[in-house]
Amino acid sequence: MPAIFQKIDKIRPAYDVIYKAVLFLCKVLLVVDILITTMAVAGRYISFIPDPAWSEEVVLTCMSYMAVLSAALAIRRGAHIRMTAFDRYLPPKLVRCLDIVADLAVLALAVIMITVGWKYATGIGSKGTYVSMPKVSRFWMYFPVPLAGVAMLVFEVEALYNHVKSFFVKEGME
Repeated sequence: MPAIFQKIDKIRPAYDVIYKAVLFLCKVLLVVDILITTMAVAGRYISFIPDPAWSEEVVLTCMSYMAVLSAALAIRRGAHIRMTAFDRYLPPKLVRCLDIVADLAVLALAVIMITVGWKYATGIGSKGTYVSMPKVSRFWMYFPVPLAGVAMLVFEVEALYNHVKSFFVKEGME
């Protein structure tokens, strides 16, 4: 294996840590979602349990974070929906080239999500507040987009590296 790949492969533990951190954040958000939703539903039927006005907005915000962050996680696992129906009919090198083209497109999307998402979060988001929580900025409602863009960028760089590496390193020779 060329020496450059051996050096770059030493970064892999950093990707593992980032992946585990994003996965942990998604799990925490899911637990928060479940707890708040349970409290809100129970509060409608059980008189001594509060049904806070802010529960719906917080649950929806947590869900938006989970949706975009879990999509970023899927990049690392290669679990995104993709067209593979013709892969078995095409030469393997062409399939790898098409994978790289797809990686570049997703990389461009990540950059767009970061730049446009940040503009929206700091622009529109900073000007408003949640209806039920007037002290909390709507920045937090728009922030999942650039945050997920950063996660996508990190994981897509790794995927792109792995696809490029596959041209130079045969499977099993790592």
